[in-house]
Amino acid sequence: MSLHTAVVLLAAVVIGLVLGGLTALAGTSASGAAVVGLTSAGASVPVLRSLIR
Repeated sequence: MSLHTAVVLLAAVVIGLVLGGLTALAGTSASGAAVVGLTSAGASVPVLRSLIR
């Protein structure tokens, strides 16, 4: 795994955890917060890949 891939995936995981945690703190169910976290992490990978060069 290249350094670029590791940085992109690590940033995506951090984004997913932050958004999932904030969603859970807002009162949404755990499954809803997990969906938000996974979706945001997955959606951020292509964006981060193009931004981090």
